[in-house]
Amino acid sequence: MPSPKSTWAACKSVALALSFSRFQAIVGTLAGIVSIVGAAFSLVPFARSANTGDLVTIVQAAASRASVTDATIEVLTSQNAIVATLTPDATGRATQELTEGLYVVRISHPRYAAEVRRVQVQPRQTVEIRASLRAGSSSPIARAVNNGVSAVRKALRF
Repeated sequence: MPSPKSTWAACKSVALALSFSRFQAIVGTLAGIVSIVGAAFSLVPFARSANTGDLVTIVQAAASRASVTDATIEVLTSQNAIVATLTPDATGRATQELTEGLYVVRISHPRYAAEVRRVQVQPRQTVEIRASLRAGSSSPIARAVNNGVSAVRKALRF
């Protein structure tokens, strides 16, 4: 192992042998490499597949227009196979990249009636769905109970 004195002497001799023009050439080469790498990274978003598009879903309460952030958004194929399950962000918005085709979008929440839409996703296009959820229940059990209570009220006339 070389002594610290000999290591320092080697570094000092390299520094003294390095002329200003050589230093400029090294810095210029490094700057060029950084520029090329930066340009390559800036092109990454344009390298998307040619057969995909975006689905943007905005979920709001119909009465107040407030964002419904804890809704469940299910994206299904036309054969009812689940492609994605999304949850809206704080603004009530959820985005998903999908391959070209026909999809069924089901938006549900325990306090609101479910909403179902069919959408056609085109390549390199954005499809936007604005869902205004109405008061009610999307739960089949809750609907059955509510329908049963309504039937009893109607039969007993109160």
